[in-house]
Amino acid sequence: MSRIGERFDQLLRTGSKALIPYITAGDPSLEMTRRLVMAMEQGGADIIELGVPFSDPLADGTTIQQASQRALQQGVDLSAILKLAERIRAQSSIPLALMSYYNPIHRYGLERFAEHAAGAGVDGVIVPDLPPDEAEADRFLRYARPRDLDLIFLVTPGSTDERIGLVSDRVSGFLYCVSLTGVTGARRRISAGLETFLERVRKRTDKPLAVGFGISTPAQAREIAPSADGIIVGSAIVDIIQGVGSERAAVESVKAFVAALKAGIQEGD
Repeated sequence: MSRIGERFDQLLRTGSKALIPYITAGDPSLEMTRRLVMAMEQGGADIIELGVPFSDPLADGTTIQQASQRALQQGVDLSAILKLAERIRAQSSIPLALMSYYNPIHRYGLERFAEHAAGAGVDGVIVPDLPPDEAEADRFLRYARPRDLDLIFLVTPGSTDERIGLVSDRVSGFLYCVSLTGVTGARRRISAGLETFLERVRKRTDKPLAVGFGISTPAQAREIAPSADGIIVGSAIVDIIQGVGSERAAVESVKAFVAALKAGIQEGD
């Protein structure tokens, strides 16, 4: 079992829910990313999601697209992020999941990536543009599973019951439930059909359900917590990093925001 699975088991035993903050690796720098990971852990994060910058991030809204461009302009690539993960792992045991489009992983080489990612201390990979029923997913799973590297797939409100069952059979770590149809980005309101969607998914899997896309406030985290096993927050954190002047202020602001999100989740449990 990966660190991700172990963390969800620990939280389940205590009746708690996971907070999974996302940041784009390398924005504004790799060293700053390391500092932000440490700060988010101190603020109460349970799992960290590191975005791999990509030139054509179709599932991402403006905030994360711009963060990816800033990181790419500095030459940040998958190799550099794996080295960053190794540095983080030397300081912390917090579970790490990479969110990457398939192209960078394919170019790196599936077996080579699985070996290097596991060796660097990465615990899971989220690949939004890799369908679980394609041959490439089968190949990836063959290399990932022996290394306790979770391959995390997404389901959306438009997923059929059959599709949800297929994803459940392939996924490990947790099942990523997209809260709405569209791209990432902070939203003022949670989708009215989210609870019904999660109930439908829950009937077809025993895997932990983590909800992402559009969650941006502690109040929203509190609202979703009773129906989910984990809450993923990304764009709102990336906005804070970009909007604060100094690196020190950014680290402190992100830590405080993560702590507020965690408090919201605990209030909603």
